[in-house]
Amino acid sequence: MEIKQSTLYVVATPIGNLEDITYRAVQVLKDVDIIVCEDTRVSGILLERYGIPKKIMIAHYKQREAETIAPVLNYLREGKSIALISDAGTPGISDPGHFLVSEVVRAGFPVEPVPGPSAATALLSVSHIPNTHFYFEGFLPHKKGRQTRLRYLSGLDCGVVFYESTHRILKFLDELKEHFGEREILIGRELTKMHETLFRGTVSEAVRYFGEHSTKGEFVIYIHGKTGS
Repeated sequence: MEIKQSTLYVVATPIGNLEDITYRAVQVLKDVDIIVCEDTRVSGILLERYGIPKKIMIAHYKQREAETIAPVLNYLREGKSIALISDAGTPGISDPGHFLVSEVVRAGFPVEPVPGPSAATALLSVSHIPNTHFYFEGFLPHKKGRQTRLRYLSGLDCGVVFYESTHRILKFLDELKEHFGEREILIGRELTKMHETLFRGTVSEAVRYFGEHSTKGEFVIYIHGKTGS
């Protein structure tokens, strides 16, 4: 494929297994002038794995999203092509990227998706819980508004997808039990990685299971809607 000048490519990268990357994504990363990424060290491992030549890399993580806008826009004005990636999965989906994309669009430059892995769709693809309609919540707020948000989500008539970290998963499961009650749940831990776990059962069963087994890693949770639709 031919890389276009003054274009931002939003490129999905593996969520764990480095072989889960598209041919097009590798080609784009090889051919663009600049790569914007969360952590240059993490992205460097992926680039080395696929023999992608070293090039200008700009760190773009949550705490400095605003600082990245000006240099990216300046490079685009110079005719440079840029790829935006996150540490894992699709940029802008519970990862930095949306703010940058919005500003690039506002400035009048084209933005093109290079689709690929996402933890949410990976879990939904193996779900035994109906997923014709679902609500993607991602990460809940850590403190302010968390319980209010859970009460609202528990009333939806479709399944809900959450992301949660290793440090909060046990507390989160207790919160689900309190607000959602005994519903069917599907939990993915470390999806596509060596120690991948898929748990199917009720919320109480999940509380017991993860109270006795490893909670190390990143979690994706899909819970049944209120009415079972």
